Amino acid sequence: MVVSELSGQDVNRIFRALADSTRRDILRRTLVMDVSVSQLADSYVMSFAAVQKHVAVLEDARLVTKEARGRERMVRGNLDRIRQAQRLLDRFEEVWRARIDRLDILLAEGDPAPPET
Repeated sequence: MVVSELSGQDVNRIFRALADSTRRDILRRTLVMDVSVSQLADSYVMSFAAVQKHVAVLEDARLVTKEARGRERMVRGNLDRIRQAQRLLDRFEEVWRARIDRLDILLAEGDPAPPET
């Protein structure tokens, strides 16, 4: 069993948010630099409201944070949250690698000699 610092609900929110290519692109942009929701909206062929909804899903998953700067709402990627998700994936990889290692051991042992008749 893979133990995580994230709750099951947290994991579901993160991967639901990352399941959409637009949200992944928004996250990528906001990790490079803080971007206003208006600037993000200008980058996509969709309404401002649609971009706001995408940002809200990312915010709900805590993959981004929003901060008011004057009249602008700046969006910033949350690297700590991404690292939490990465650690979860690393644990899954450890389980998978342990399974492969066990298989390698079994294969190295070869077939047992057939019983004599």
